[in-house]
Amino acid sequence: MPRVFIGVGSNLGDRFDNVAKARRLLAASEGIKLVRISPNFETDPVDVPGEQPKFVNAAWEIETELPPKSLLSVLKGIENKLGRERPYPNAPRTIDLDILFYGEQAVEEDSLLIPHPRLHERFFVLKPMSVLAPKWMHPKLGQTMEKLLEALLEARPQA
Repeated sequence: MPRVFIGVGSNLGDRFDNVAKARRLLAASEGIKLVRISPNFETDPVDVPGEQPKFVNAAWEIETELPPKSLLSVLKGIENKLGRERPYPNAPRTIDLDILFYGEQAVEEDSLLIPHPRLHERFFVLKPMSVLAPKWMHPKLGQTMEKLLEALLEARPQA
């Protein structure tokens, strides 16, 4: 079975509880086994309109035989169950679940791009992935999660 990684975020309501509820719902989903989870990290919002609350982010590793599109349907169902609304792009959210990696597969279909196209630019993805699977190799970029995080941190302007 491929190693599948899910990116998790919440910045509305009880963010930590939203993440915990999503984790329980995913673990209870048919055809999905939760293997490992990263710690939760509080991060600043990135590329969002207006002022928004900080996010709680994590990464989860799962095992599944569901194809990527079916897995995406499960994730969207969990988001809906937890009250995710999409009034405009990048609106605050109770929960956001993204397929970061589906093994070494590259998927380019309507509404589904795997690996997630900007994850190498996102601290809120790389930090939990670097803890969960530091040696995981990005199949397109050929670098590990820890190396991608290191490069991102080096590229950040110093405050």
